[in-house]
Amino acid sequence: MNTDASSMTASPDDRSNGLVAWQLEHYPEGHTTRANLVLHVISAPLFCIGMLAALAAPFTSAWLFFGGALMVLALVSQGRGHGGEPNRPIPFRGPGDFVARFFVEQWVTFPRFLFGGGFARAWRQSGPN
Repeated sequence: MNTDASSMTASPDDRSNGLVAWQLEHYPEGHTTRANLVLHVISAPLFCIGMLAALAAPFTSAWLFFGGALMVLALVSQGRGHGGEPNRPIPFRGPGDFVARFFVEQWVTFPRFLFGGGFARAWRQSGPN
């Protein structure tokens, strides 16, 4: 987290540097329990696979529309995971913000958290639940 004077006076919902930067800054705060980390490591790839399947369905097989079910399953499981976190997520600004934040989390923020070492740090700091 930044410690310069401008960030200390900014609201937690200040996104002047963009959604991705804002989400990356606040991501570790909302991903501290092992249960939530496990849910995310399973459900984020399922969401991405489901989205790709749903997008491919019109061109390949109608069965791939069931990819939408994977997307919903990921959304619900991550919501339950966040329910067990000590830090509540920053409230959404509206439906568009919900969609933008969720898609960015699945495609950008979680992969960066996972492969950038944030997941491993959070896992070690959480201890056994």
